[in-house]
Amino acid sequence: MQDVLTRYWGFDTLRPLQSEAVAAARAGRDSLVVLPTGGGKSLCYQLPPLLRGADEPSLTVVVSPLIALMKDQVDGLVLGGYPAAALHGAVPANEAAEARRGVERGTIKLLYVSPERLLSEGFLGWLSRQRVAALAIDEAHCISQWGHDFRPEYRRLAEVREALPDIPVHAFTATATPRVREDIAAQLQMRDPAMLVGTFDRPNLTYRVLPRVGNGEAQVEAVLRRHAGEAAIVYCISRKQTESLADHLSARGFSAAAYHAGLDVGRRSQVQEDFLDERLDVVVATVAFGMGIDRGDVRAVVHASMPKSVEAYQQETGRAGRDGLPAECVLLYSSADAVKWSQLMERSAAEADVPVAVVRAQRDLLFQMQRFAASARCRHQSLSAYFGQELQGDCGGCDVCNQELEEFPDSTTVARKILSCVARLRDPYGAAYIADVLRGSNQAKVIQRSHHLLSTYGLLRDVDKDTLVSLIDQLVDLGALLRDEGDYPTIRLTHTATPILRGDVPVRLVRVRPPEELVATDQRRKKAQGAALGPEEQAVFDDLRALRRQLASERGVPPYVIFGDAPLMEMARRRPSSLAGFAAIKGVGAAKLDQLGERFLAAIETSAAARGLALDPGASPRLSAPLGAPAKAPEPRGPTGARAAASVLFARGVAIADVATTLDRAPGTVVQYLVEWIEQEQPVTVSAWVDDATLARVREAAAGMDSDRVRPVFESLGGTVDYDQLRVAMAWLRTGA
Repeated sequence: MQDVLTRYWGFDTLRPLQSEAVAAARAGRDSLVVLPTGGGKSLCYQLPPLLRGADEPSLTVVVSPLIALMKDQVDGLVLGGYPAAALHGAVPANEAAEARRGVERGTIKLLYVSPERLLSEGFLGWLSRQRVAALAIDEAHCISQWGHDFRPEYRRLAEVREALPDIPVHAFTATATPRVREDIAAQLQMRDPAMLVGTFDRPNLTYRVLPRVGNGEAQVEAVLRRHAGEAAIVYCISRKQTESLADHLSARGFSAAAYHAGLDVGRRSQVQEDFLDERLDVVVATVAFGMGIDRGDVRAVVHASMPKSVEAYQQETGRAGRDGLPAECVLLYSSADAVKWSQLMERSAAEADVPVAVVRAQRDLLFQMQRFAASARCRHQSLSAYFGQELQGDCGGCDVCNQELEEFPDSTTVARKILSCVARLRDPYGAAYIADVLRGSNQAKVIQRSHHLLSTYGLLRDVDKDTLVSLIDQLVDLGALLRDEGDYPTIRLTHTATPILRGDVPVRLVRVRPPEELVATDQRRKKAQGAALGPEEQAVFDDLRALRRQLASERGVPPYVIFGDAPLMEMARRRPSSLAGFAAIKGVGAAKLDQLGERFLAAIETSAAARGLALDPGASPRLSAPLGAPAKAPEPRGPTGARAAASVLFARGVAIADVATTLDRAPGTVVQYLVEWIEQEQPVTVSAWVDDATLARVREAAAGMDSDRVRPVFESLGGTVDYDQLRVAMAWLRTGA
């Protein structure tokens, strides 16, 4: 497994729960895997097909609702040398036919299909005649009516179980409460499934929930200014809002575009491709955008309106920082959003004849989202608790723990003035009108209604209107005011307002601290997480991003398929001068080392020289190369990836511990590489790793053995020779030395 991981993905270890998921797949057991976005779900079903023997069925069929994501995943896998294909409506007929032939020949290990294609007439019959090893269902929460993204067509996936009764089913999702997990298992008729639920917390994300001021455009702009030139997604509640906000941002100098279901297919595709290809920085979208986006370097996700559920919020914010690097998630909250969502739910239910139970479930999810947004509890703790997990301590990565919301001056007095104004207006009015009266507006409607004669008229004229509306929203969340539903929602007092008006109960209203304080907080977190580059390193990183875009354009794939930001940052820091050093970068597999290594080494050398930076900083003198030295190191034929890098080092006589450090591999793994290298290269001596006296003792002990196994020799020597040294010595003796 480690060999496959290194060869195809450039990794040497699996993340938490990936090992268990792979083990369940290899054991032929059903499984339900819940890992956060960016937690490595895909690897759980991509790895097992490569571990099966030649005489075993090895095809895994992956069900995904997202054509764009299928295409990008297949492109990335094929670039890494993985035999994968996809079948959906957008695949040309000749490619589809070739994919089918590959499945029939057994050369395709992973086949992506849409649920519609899978359940189409004839396809399931054809599939049942192939050697299918497993069925993997991505976005599995879509099968549950209790989930936030229920899709009726997913309910039919149980038919696949009937057509292929003997194969295991593996379901994957990033967002599922205990109730949804139970429903998924029941709907898919799972048999004693392995329930693998990862940690929902994303410590690299900074969560902020801020009271929305006005339409929020200025606040959105402030967030994006902190991420100038970086990828960001802004979510809105309506199509109209996406277009107006995108126009505003474009006019303010941002590379931004709107995306929603009302646009024609060509325009939606263009926006998505521009974003994936790094020609567009900011997409302002409804929830129609994002599920097909596998771009790992999204540094900010902004909700200009409250999402309709905590699950939706978790999934959408999860599109930030998928590469594990720090990212920011900002929710601009107004209690008015809940009214809008409620109206949309009722309208959609009426048009689509949605069952009452489904509507009730959606309303409950909306209520839970309101509770999250209005709470003063650590955001990381709140999200974890919602999904049934506990998180302890100060996270240091949210507005609550960092005390970024400060109390509005004289909050209780301000609250009493607002509540008193609502009481004296007698008839219910909207929040904006109440703010006009409090600010002493001379609008005709205020004068005509004689509201300029009220004692509360002009009491808060020094507070701007947008801020006043935000304070009214906060009083709604505190329960002192109630916002009625309707096309023009109005505000009324509740019984909770009475003790506040009497002065018996204090009130805390909040406002956001200055933006520069938030920037300082984020910089501290980046340094703490090792994600802050120096100015010269940042310049090298930018040069490598440019090369990444060029290579992606040459191959017709999105840049992140070439490399994510995390490997590029590591390259900018370590600045390797040889293929051996380049292979040590996490995420560099064998195919990418062979295809891309020299191009990146040349770019690193040129960029570093232009800025006076040394190559291989901090590396052993034996492994570093002077500026201007050839980028390519001699590489033996045969092994690739980390083994190729190790071979170069072994040929120089580098110690096992030094090779392990250079390649970031476990010493035991390096010993295995060394054993293979000795058997292939048959060196004259191995004295760099085993001294002559020890070799003589091993030779003598092995001479009396009937086999060349290591364990009997180890035992005959009473354990006095280190086992790894013994493996190296025995490998050398087997060459006839």
